Amino acid sequence: MKTPVTLALAAGLLASAAHAATTSTMTTDNPFAQPSTLPYALPPFDRIRDADFAPAFTAGMAEQRREIDAIANNPEAPSFANTIVAMEKSGRMLDRVSVVFSNLTSSNTNETLEKVQSEFAPQLAAHQDAIFLNPRLYARVQALYNTRRLLDLDAESQRLLERYHTNFVRAGAQLGEEQKTTLRKLNEELSKLDTQFEQNLLKDSNASAVVVDTRAELDGLSDEDIAAAAEAAKTRGLDGKFVITLMNTTGQPPLTYLNNRALRERILKASISRGNNGNEFDNKAVIARIVALRAQRAALLGYPTHAAYVLEDETAKTPEAVNRMLGQLAPAAVGNARREATDMQKLIDAQKGGAENHFKLAAWDWAYYAEKVRKARYDFDESQMKPYLELDHVLQDGVFYAAHRLYGLTFKERKDLPVYHPDVRVFEVFNEDGSPLGLFLADYFKRDAKRGGAWMNEFVSQSALFGTRPVVVNNLNIPKPSPGQPVLLTFDEVTTLFHEFGHALHGLFSNVQYPLFAGTNVPRDFVEYPSQFNEMWATYPEVLQHYAKDYRTGKPMPQALVDKFLAAEKFNQGFATTEYLAAALLDQRWYQLPLAQSEIRDVNAFEAQALHEAGVDLAEVPPRYRSTYFAHVFSGGYDAGYYAYIWSEVLDTNTQQWFREHGLKRENGERLRTMLLSKGGSVDAMTLFRAFIGHEPRIEPLLEHRGLDVKAAR
Repeated sequence: MKTPVTLALAAGLLASAAHAATTSTMTTDNPFAQPSTLPYALPPFDRIRDADFAPAFTAGMAEQRREIDAIANNPEAPSFANTIVAMEKSGRMLDRVSVVFSNLTSSNTNETLEKVQSEFAPQLAAHQDAIFLNPRLYARVQALYNTRRLLDLDAESQRLLERYHTNFVRAGAQLGEEQKTTLRKLNEELSKLDTQFEQNLLKDSNASAVVVDTRAELDGLSDEDIAAAAEAAKTRGLDGKFVITLMNTTGQPPLTYLNNRALRERILKASISRGNNGNEFDNKAVIARIVALRAQRAALLGYPTHAAYVLEDETAKTPEAVNRMLGQLAPAAVGNARREATDMQKLIDAQKGGAENHFKLAAWDWAYYAEKVRKARYDFDESQMKPYLELDHVLQDGVFYAAHRLYGLTFKERKDLPVYHPDVRVFEVFNEDGSPLGLFLADYFKRDAKRGGAWMNEFVSQSALFGTRPVVVNNLNIPKPSPGQPVLLTFDEVTTLFHEFGHALHGLFSNVQYPLFAGTNVPRDFVEYPSQFNEMWATYPEVLQHYAKDYRTGKPMPQALVDKFLAAEKFNQGFATTEYLAAALLDQRWYQLPLAQSEIRDVNAFEAQALHEAGVDLAEVPPRYRSTYFAHVFSGGYDAGYYAYIWSEVLDTNTQQWFREHGLKRENGERLRTMLLSKGGSVDAMTLFRAFIGHEPRIEPLLEHRGLDVKAAR
């Protein structure tokens, strides 16, 4: 997942001057007052304190207010340099504080930061509005846009001008003053609700962690997993007990191995009830209000639904196109899932000795019995792989090795640079010729102060305009073992490691003039494409053989185990595809509501009806995210955009097919880097894809990759 730093954060402008005056004044020693002098302008984390953010936000707003006022009121005729480039150059201090703050509130938050987030979210929403609803500023942009063919601009500059015009129009610049007032109020309230959803979810996820009294109840888990559960309990003052913390998704890793069915049920029910417990962290009312306000804003801007507004600016373009793809895949996925459920029910019946003792497969049983069926069918037990999947081996000998083979990159760990948490590692990245490329930060362990899931952020974006090189960070949520124990990964975690590094490469390879186009600043349904493509190297024979080694002996994973694993790769894809599609369809149902139907009184009932009407309401296969903990679409910037993963997977599987035909070679990696990954948003996304691949995207490689019946998907 690529976490967006919104324009409200990255290029915000104007809060009330009276309000700003009440916030503490920034002193000259504030670490955000001047650009960082550290290598690659890495933020000086050793000097940054919680108390620095509020005054830096206030000073950053004031600085950009002066810059934008000067642009809007410039007596000279508008030019590309004095208007568009000047806007690109504005807000440097605000950008410095925003990128650090947005990452810390995701990865290492606390009560102080949450208060700052709640205070400044509406102010930063007002910043965005003050830029894009400024009539003088828009008049200058419009004048340039009207004469853009006469300006003799290079291709990237031309696109920058067109992109600014689009951003202004989509933000409401053409509305009347009364409509602008309404829009400002909507944006302010939405910013508060987004923050509230995020904070509620983190707190309820922590509160919903499952406490286990005895080690015997954890039968089936590995010694390393049990030790991690004991360590999690110890950090909560529950010495002698065990705590199963919750990942962001519905499914939880322990469900695959726990023999205790009652405990499996407790864990899954705790997971699916997050944000839905009727307590102070309940998100149902927040969701209902977000949906209504987004529908109202879309109507104000001239769109029938929020989804129509969002998708117009993506490669999908329309809700109908998204509905066609999701609807095309759902029947085949559900059909596969039902067949998988039948196989598991047969196993349950056989093991329980007949109908009088059997139970019906439930959602909390799926992962457990799927693993048993897989083991019986392929003679493969995933737990056998864990000794070969030690974190540092996977990172250095897998993720970094693939990047070296394909792109010529080398990595040097820098322990002399400051970090925001002791778990964070810093690597300097070099091109094949030894020239510096950027910094890569790795923050892989789960903690209560970190939100769930996995994502990539940028602390510094590449830009020739500013002469900056990228500084990117990957966040995961791997349970941290007790001291001295190895960090052994599941293969899902290995895949996630490769996935997020794909985002990192997209940021590191950026080679554009303007920061608006840097790195991952591409359409939401394109941004997951490079990251999903990078997953292919996790199972590519040369790469897998290089990193999958026993952490105790250094011996490679036996080929027989590799063969079993690869043979089982498409197993359970009915479940995996159905749980994903259920979430993607749910997202679309929420945001394809027209204004007249957007007042939802019962969130749970709406969700149930939406899943039923979409044909994906399998009790044994709940959505990957239920609404009350669906952070992607209610606080994470993927609203009406969760379909992006499978939309991007079409591009990804086409690209995998190309590389399997052409090989893991430097010239092929250089071709991908030069033609696609380095371009960021400076060229139309699908134009980049077609130029690289040589044809329009085809759905057949996706269907084959997921083991779906082509005829059923038509």
